[in-house]
Amino acid sequence: MTGVIGIKAAIGARAWQRMLSGRRLDLLDPSPMDVELSDIAHGLARVARWNGQTHGDHAFSVAQHSLVVEQVFRLQNPDCSADHCQMALLHDAPEYVIGDMISPFKSVVGGGYKAVEQRLEAAIHLRFSLPPHPSAALKAQIKRADTVSAYFEATRLAGFSETEAKKFFGQPRGITAEMIPIQPMATSEAQALFAARFSEIEAMRGKR
Repeated sequence: MTGVIGIKAAIGARAWQRMLSGRRLDLLDPSPMDVELSDIAHGLARVARWNGQTHGDHAFSVAQHSLVVEQVFRLQNPDCSADHCQMALLHDAPEYVIGDMISPFKSVVGGGYKAVEQRLEAAIHLRFSLPPHPSAALKAQIKRADTVSAYFEATRLAGFSETEAKKFFGQPRGITAEMIPIQPMATSEAQALFAARFSEIEAMRGKR
């Protein structure tokens, strides 16, 4: 906590964002009480993957990407729990606050970005009664689904050749583009579907 206070003092500037729900989320010391699903769905539906460099009439949003990853995760892990599905759906949820930074730039920025991302992830998970972070095994499973989505996004939307995509993301096994909603959606549709899927999973979690 001392480190967070020190950072705030050093930057000498506002470190919170006002959300449309009325919540005020502190980026450096986020509270689960300031996290709302409506803000997450709204924000992720308006954050473009690949810096917007994709084909189609609409940007391919992080909300839609999250839906694809959760669907692929279930296909790859048919016995997964509802908690694990929810963490797969929320795997990029911090980006409703900090945006989607492409991987090459993340490597340049370094650890500061990751620290903020991890604090936000913990606040989001705790808000919805999930563990602060996925276990190493679950994280690897979600990452596997994430790279499958990235492969099809890269080849179908972002102008990558199959050779390039295989080099960076590997060759998907058992999943084809026809099995997932890869066609970019309008913002309102992606937002509504993300919120609806979250509610479906919450209902399943309530049946434990």
